[in-house]
Amino acid sequence: MRAVAVVGAGKTRFGAFPDRDLRSLAVEAGEKALRDAHLEPRQIESFYLGNFSGPAFVGQNHLAPYVSTALGIVDVPSTRIEAACASSGSALFHAWSEVAAGIYDLVMVVGVEKMTSQTTGRVSEILAEAGDSSGEMRAGNTFASLFAMIARRHMHDFGTKKEHLASVAVKNHANGALNPDAHMRKVITLEQALNGKPIADPLNIYDCSLISDGAAAVILAPLERAREFTEKPVRILGIAQASDYVALDQKEDITTFPAVRRSAERAYKMAGVGPREIQFAELHDCFTIAEIIATEDLGFTARGTGGPYAFSGCTARSGERPINASGGLKSKGHPVGATGAAQICDVVQQIRGQAGERQLARHSLGLAENLGGSGATCVVTVLGAA
Repeated sequence: MRAVAVVGAGKTRFGAFPDRDLRSLAVEAGEKALRDAHLEPRQIESFYLGNFSGPAFVGQNHLAPYVSTALGIVDVPSTRIEAACASSGSALFHAWSEVAAGIYDLVMVVGVEKMTSQTTGRVSEILAEAGDSSGEMRAGNTFASLFAMIARRHMHDFGTKKEHLASVAVKNHANGALNPDAHMRKVITLEQALNGKPIADPLNIYDCSLISDGAAAVILAPLERAREFTEKPVRILGIAQASDYVALDQKEDITTFPAVRRSAERAYKMAGVGPREIQFAELHDCFTIAEIIATEDLGFTARGTGGPYAFSGCTARSGERPINASGGLKSKGHPVGATGAAQICDVVQQIRGQAGERQLARHSLGLAENLGGSGATCVVTVLGAA
């Protein structure tokens, strides 16, 4: 198995763009990644598109060649991956597998979603289809209500408080305010975060990620060739994907995500590191409780202590392990098909020292955790300077 590096990365701004379509967003991100790697489209040997629900959001199927040909990438395998909010994380995993196996040398991953073409109610319906449509959705659940149940159980079992959830939102908004690509560059106070519009108790609007449009792209190459394309390659030290039951009622314990734990264990083993060595991370904070649980499942803090860990400042940019210096899904935005690839772009920026005002003091070893649904899919990636 060959060592693999990210040699190109590019993303659009995230936000609500009524004058942009899905393809134009994907092309912008892809062209940025090509320029970053000093590559021409004809040099790409395989193409993966991470997209959750383009058919429902914009009425377009057959999306992979729809995007790749618009980038000028023709006559190569062009494949769409759908894994809910982990779609482009999964696309990255499959692209890495091709390069690691020696099948192709230059593989591009683009993640994209155009969500704001639909009403908020319709977006919630489409997203809910990543849950159990025959049970949870039929009973009227949305992901906000599912993660509200997860939050309430975590509060019951471990004493987690609303202030703990709110502190995650405050931190991520502060980080996103420094990110020129973020959807919502708005600093909030703890009082604001505690008193937002109720969504699903105990979650309010500040506990929930944004409905966004956007795209992100990365290009992978064998590590041995990486410096042909960039002076600052970033090595994929470990990567793993795992899965679990889709419906909450099939899980033994809804306060932990086995897919996160398993993918993390495998990624750590491949990378030859443990959680204590990870200097910073981009975690999937679709809801504030998801970031808290992820810090526990990834081994950054003990089971049940994720709330106090966040509230104490450990995950702030100046803390012992900064989390979501980009602003996370909460502030940066969550165009679901783009999120996994965007996390990789953000980790790459930090490792390269290109994160601007968000640049962290310790940034040579980072992690990305991309979650799909209510924990049914997870991709964990460990990256380091090459």
